[in-house]
Amino acid sequence: MLLLAACGGGGGGGGSQIAGIERLGVSVGTVSGFGSIVVNGEHIGTNNADFLIDDSPGSQSDLEVGDVVIVSFDPDAASLSAKTVYANEAVEGPIDSIDPLASRIVVAGQTVNIDADTSFDDTIPTASLAGLNVGDRIEVSGLFVDSAGGTIEATRIEPQNPQAANLVEVHGAVSNLNTVAKTFMIGALLVDYGAVPAVIDNAFPGGVFADGDFVEVKGDSFGGGGELLATKIEPDAPGVGADDRINTGKVDEIEIEGFITRFVDAGDFDVADQPVTTNAQTSFVFEDGTAASAADLALNVKVEAEGSVDGAGVLVASKVEVRRASAVRLTGQVDSVDAANNLVTVFGVSVRVDTSTRVEDKSNLKVEPFSLADVSAGDYLEIRGVDDGANPGGVLATRLEREDLPTPPNSEAELQGFVDAGSIANPSFSILGVTVMTDNSTVFRMADGTPFADANAFFAQLQAGDLVKADGDENPNDTIQAVEVEMEN
Repeated sequence: MLLLAACGGGGGGGGSQIAGIERLGVSVGTVSGFGSIVVNGEHIGTNNADFLIDDSPGSQSDLEVGDVVIVSFDPDAASLSAKTVYANEAVEGPIDSIDPLASRIVVAGQTVNIDADTSFDDTIPTASLAGLNVGDRIEVSGLFVDSAGGTIEATRIEPQNPQAANLVEVHGAVSNLNTVAKTFMIGALLVDYGAVPAVIDNAFPGGVFADGDFVEVKGDSFGGGGELLATKIEPDAPGVGADDRINTGKVDEIEIEGFITRFVDAGDFDVADQPVTTNAQTSFVFEDGTAASAADLALNVKVEAEGSVDGAGVLVASKVEVRRASAVRLTGQVDSVDAANNLVTVFGVSVRVDTSTRVEDKSNLKVEPFSLADVSAGDYLEIRGVDDGANPGGVLATRLEREDLPTPPNSEAELQGFVDAGSIANPSFSILGVTVMTDNSTVFRMADGTPFADANAFFAQLQAGDLVKADGDENPNDTIQAVEVEMEN
């Protein structure tokens, strides 16, 4: 149920300094696990934390894996312990449209991108995009792709809370403001703030807002032209300042996950509107720990940046982690588990789990907190990840979910990844060393879902390095008998 480092409560960073801390650290990112709360690979204790969830007092039990939070803490403490935890939706309301091929939906005029890093609540049928319908009312937690809002990368999607069944909530930059008609745009949503009329928060300078201001808008109905009839408008911020309990001028250290929303060069860019600079001491890595470089930075690239904040409020990054798309997918039974070394094997493929891996138990056991130590051979896992440069031939998991075993247990196997060099020989090929067998009953599809004429047409086009998904049955020798094979973009 929640948002990125953005969203209201009257954001903007004007709150008073959090008591009892001379220096302040802030972590902004996606919740990957519990026990404490795990954000940006760090376990942060929450026993004495002050939670603000959806603009109301809350607790850790209100959070789910995939929610985006803003956590403040004392960076000088012997162990990390949260002072405040903040979370809110990026958008909440009805689904306007669904584009399955593009993995994209529009919610209350806001574009929501869905990818391998999107978690779905169990109550959504199939826990996937296929379980959503136009008109469904949902809550989306996510990361803003651009500084204006309007485009969101979903990290979690769940049905709207029945207690707020008519609430519509959007966040973004005001555009096309018409003070006579009392309307403006947030993304593709027209907002009418004169009809009800809306309560305008007095935290706006002079009690007024302007084009370019980042705001939170709430309403509970639409006009005849599809415009949102706003009931409340508050200042907001797409970064640390979304939690107005945090005085951004007092923040000494920041760790922030998000998209590069402004880019001049490696020495001058923003992550979720947080100014960032790098220098000769900055280390650049990919999520698997292998070396990246400043050349990997660009507009709209997803990163995690950490470091100290200088007098001008700029994050001087000691480390920038570049996040790649989670192209690899394995869904099947566990061969073996080595929890001590954070390894699990599926289809004979070694999968590494770290503190940034988003872990969730969606089986009937519903273990929480859930970790690799709770996984056993024979369990059915759905894993998303990337090729692991630190473990050649293996996978670094970005998401790991345990689900109930299908019937029969070896069915509903899925493998997605890049085709191995030298492995293509009709009727088979391999991915991550796993042989995918096809036969006369296998359906072959192009990336847009169109069927190939036959197996020969598929294999004539298939090349090493192509991204391919295979669905079928797992054989005892860790091969897959494919029911369907599809090229992926």
